[in-house]
Order: sequence, then structure tokens, then C-alpha cells
Amino acid sequence: MIQGVNRQWRLAVRPIGPIDQGLFRWIEEPIPAPATGGQILVRNLYLSIDPTQREWMMHDTYLPAIRIGDVMRSLAVGRVESSTHPSYARGDLVQGLFGWQDYALVDATIPGAATRLPPGMPITRALSTLGLTGLTAYFGLLDVGRVAAGETVVVSGAAGATGSVAGQIARIKQCRVIGIAGGAEKCAWLTREAGFTAAIDYKSEDVRARLRELCPNGVDVYFDNVGGRILDAALAELALRGRVVLCGAISSYGVTELPPGPKNYMNLILKRGRMEGFIIIDYVQRFGAAVQELSGWIAAGQIKDQVDVQEGLENAPQALRRLFSGENRGKQLVKIADP
Repeated sequence: MIQGVNRQWRLAVRPIGPIDQGLFRWIEEPIPAPATGGQILVRNLYLSIDPTQREWMMHDTYLPAIRIGDVMRSLAVGRVESSTHPSYARGDLVQGLFGWQDYALVDATIPGAATRLPPGMPITRALSTLGLTGLTAYFGLLDVGRVAAGETVVVSGAAGATGSVAGQIARIKQCRVIGIAGGAEKCAWLTREAGFTAAIDYKSEDVRARLRELCPNGVDVYFDNVGGRILDAALAELALRGRVVLCGAISSYGVTELPPGPKNYMNLILKRGRMEGFIIIDYVQRFGAAVQELSGWIAAGQIKDQVDVQEGLENAPQALRRLFSGENRGKQLVKIADP
């Protein structure tokens, strides 16, 4: 048994309004030991911080809501410290839903509970471009959006973890790419570093007017991470046979009352358009091939990976808040320990 303390953040109350530390309870317990029958003890190294975690705190989604008193759920990468499973050895790097804690006791007999990282893969990349955010961009744009060369693609939340990769894949597929982001710094990164054709600063510009200016023939594919008025503006500028990919709706996460639906949805009829949502877990069987193609684009310098790392488990609540205040730059991670 490993001696020491396992620090944890547990959900204390369901959120109403902004994310703050009072939603969680800090607990210190003895480090658990794996029992016989296939358990492994994982020392968490990095936590993935994602907007969907707020939804998990509030209600059932594609996963059950986190129960009050449970460890805050999140994807993480960690190192196996001890194992009673024949396929896992001490020192293996694995990822799974290990939560906001130093050590996670994992039943490795459950498929997908702990997935071993490929040799040589950087941990931060395993949680960003080659993790669920990059895969979400890949399948959302290519399978749901069905982009084709020469089309105009618009991405909201374009400087975020998923949006930035979606836009860069569209550029690789020879599309014109317009990103919507908050602030001059983020917009500059999109055009200078990520290779977007243009960027719209929703904080200082009229989004619909700029879309009309930048997309004179309409929007062929709109990759939506935001919802709300940005989605409504994109619907208004949809091209004939345009597609809307519903990936997220961060503008409505945590609101006490949902805003009215988009005013311009009738344009889907007039333009013979399509609006479709998706969940990344539907594509699990194809993750390997997607990671291989994404890895090739990264190696060729065609995709820039922007990662924002906050230090310390104690700062996990503040890191989650950063996603909703717009402070993060790209993929938000929390580093707990060195590999």
C-alpha cells in the first residue's frame, strides 16, 4: 500500500450561476489500494477541463449526472502505481474518467475504463488534439459537416480546444475558414497561427454583418460550439444546402432559464439546409484511424496545438471557471504532478 494522502474535489452543490470554489468540497483521504480482481491505482498527472463538465454537474446528459458527494468527474491522464490486472504494469501511462483527485482506483476489467497511451505520445496532446477534443472536431466536421474543397466554413468558439482544430481541418480540406472568437488576441492567433481565412471578434463586431461581408455566397458549413445569438446569425447566412454541426452550446450552459429558440431556423427550410447534433462516443470504433490521420497533420505542421496549463489540483475549480469567462487559450488542462 502507498502511504500518503489522496486529495479530492467532491461536488457539494449543483451550480446556479457562475462556477466558483464553493460548489466543491476539498477532501483528504488515505490513498486507496487496489483489490484483487483487476483493479489498478492511477496517480493522476493532468486533468482535462471541458465545458461539458458543468452539464455533468447539473443533470443527466449522455452520462448520468455527478452525484452530490462524488469526486468531480473529468478525463485525466495518469501513471499506474500498482496493479492487480495482468495487462497493466507499474509505470504505464493511461487515460480515463479518473476525476479531480491525486489517485484514482480504477476497475480495469471494464472496457475503456483505462486506455493506455501510445508510446511516445505527449500527455498534453493526448488530452487535446489527439484526445476527445481533437476527435470531436474531426468527426463533427468530416462526418456530420461533410465538408468539401472550396466551401466556406464558419466556426464559433474558434480559439477553443475543439473549434481551433475544426477550423484547421477545414483549412486542410481546402475550405475558406472564418472563425468567431472573443477578443483581438484570439482572433489574431486564428489568422496568424492557425491559418484561418478571417476572424470575427464577437465582443466588438456585428457578427451577422461581418458574416454577410466575409461569406457573400453564404455559409456552407457552420460548426457551432456556442449556440444562442451566434447560431442565429449563422442560420441567417446559410448557403443553399448548408449544414449546421451542433457540437456545443456554451452560451446556455448554466443559465437558469433557456433563451428562446433561434429566430432564423426557417432558413433551414428555405435553403434546404440540415442541422445535426452528435456525441463523440458514437465514433469510438474509429478513434484509432482518426488519431493516425490527426497525427500525420500535426507532424506535417498543418495543425497547431494550443494548450493552456494551470498548475495544481487546488486550482481545478478556477480552471473550469476560465472556460466560461473566456480566459483560457485553447485546450484547458490542470497539471497535478510530473510524469
